[in-house]
Amino acid sequence: MELDSLKNTWQNESPESTPEISLEKQKELHLPLEKIRRNMRMEFWSSVFFLAFAFVFIWSLTFMPFKFKFYLTMLTFSMVIVVSFFFYQFFLFYKEISNLTVKTFESLKDLMLQFQLNKQYYISFYLSFVPFLVCELMIVINFIPAYDHFSNLKFAILFLGLVLFSLTLLFFVGKWWFQCFYGKHIKNISQQIEDLK
Repeated sequence: MELDSLKNTWQNESPESTPEISLEKQKELHLPLEKIRRNMRMEFWSSVFFLAFAFVFIWSLTFMPFKFKFYLTMLTFSMVIVVSFFFYQFFLFYKEISNLTVKTFESLKDLMLQFQLNKQYYISFYLSFVPFLVCELMIVINFIPAYDHFSNLKFAILFLGLVLFSLTLLFFVGKWWFQCFYGKHIKNISQQIEDLK
């Protein structure tokens, strides 16, 4: 007798009984997803353009010594390697949400988990630029003759001030960028999921 009731309970909780989401709601969810995909494409191509421009710009500085251009080129090349790793993860996520079917509530919960994971990748992406930023400032300041006349204390204060300013700017621009291009759409999807509960 208890075995029969246990079997019935098991069948009632089977994954096949997960309620499906209406077609109307699926279409509403696809709109912010499409905006996220469009922004991901734009971010990828703008990054490719920016990195290509950086290489051209560095070598167009004819008045700077070869060492300066070489150091910045190597640093930019290192950035390309780091950016490539993150864009590979980005591409996998892009591919996943392109083929996503949001027919069940479980698939929506999985989508939100993917968003959280990729938000962490995004934060890591910006944090990975900290050493590059510090190195670039070191190289630029080292090759500007005007700073040779500064005392050690003045130079240290100037350098630390530039680093703090640049890191603060990187933090706020990164936060704004994510919110503007992805955060508001993720929030929209999250709100729609809450409405479905």
